[in-house]
Amino acid sequence: MATLTSELLRPVHAAQALDEAALLRYAAAHVPGFPTPAPALALTQFGHGQSNPTYCIQASAPGGEPRRYVLRKKPAGAILQSAHAVEREFQVLKALGAYTDVPVPKVFCLCTDASVIGTPFYIMEYLEGALYLNNKLTGVTPEKRRNIYLAAAKTLAAVHKIDTTAVGLHKYGRRDNYCKRQVERWGKQYLHSTGEGKPARYQKMLDLIGWLKENIPEEDSSTGLGTGLVHGDYRVDNLVFHPTEDRVIGVLDWELSTLGNQMCDVAYSCMMAFLNWKST
Repeated sequence: MATLTSELLRPVHAAQALDEAALLRYAAAHVPGFPTPAPALALTQFGHGQSNPTYCIQASAPGGEPRRYVLRKKPAGAILQSAHAVEREFQVLKALGAYTDVPVPKVFCLCTDASVIGTPFYIMEYLEGALYLNNKLTGVTPEKRRNIYLAAAKTLAAVHKIDTTAVGLHKYGRRDNYCKRQVERWGKQYLHSTGEGKPARYQKMLDLIGWLKENIPEEDSSTGLGTGLVHGDYRVDNLVFHPTEDRVIGVLDWELSTLGNQMCDVAYSCMMAFLNWKST
């Protein structure tokens, strides 16, 4: 069944608390139309797991209606190279919102000054809609399930038809050797995160890394057909649907987006259906 965006909001975890006064000052100065003068922020956190901590900011001027915004930040502490790239998320969301019909939240500002709340962050539009956190779509009728996946497919097609040069994303990443580069990065990250006092390495994972390196698709080195903007984590639970209609109003979580082999998005979005079929 669907979950509304607002139903995911939880009190901020103590370990991820923010300097609300500093955040209020920054938002008032950099978010167009931010309620001023505003009382202390009502800050909550999204409970559905994100690798980048994500918060809901609610503020209202005296006598005014409350307004909601979403803040997405890098986590504190040491992070893997190229991970948690909120700056890239902001860049792609800004380009898509300005120049395409791909449904994405409007972004307002990017802060790269870690002294404000501890790490870089950006603030974007809050979208109240339906989220399907279980990719099996448990409790959803077959007809509605079909509509949901068709809407997801149409939205992915809109992402893949983008002329990246026209929207200013032609330097957003390399077009060639996407699969090879992904496999190499995953392999290095796995090795970096395991062994020598860290969680043990599993031989099956090492075997998988080796197999993937030896079976890179031949077309991966091509810069022609099939290369373009890649979301990198395209699945139903990263989409916000209209509250009452089976259409996508927001594509979220662009952390892994780049340029590359777009069939990887297609394969990944189909993987959940395959896994669900295997589990029945």
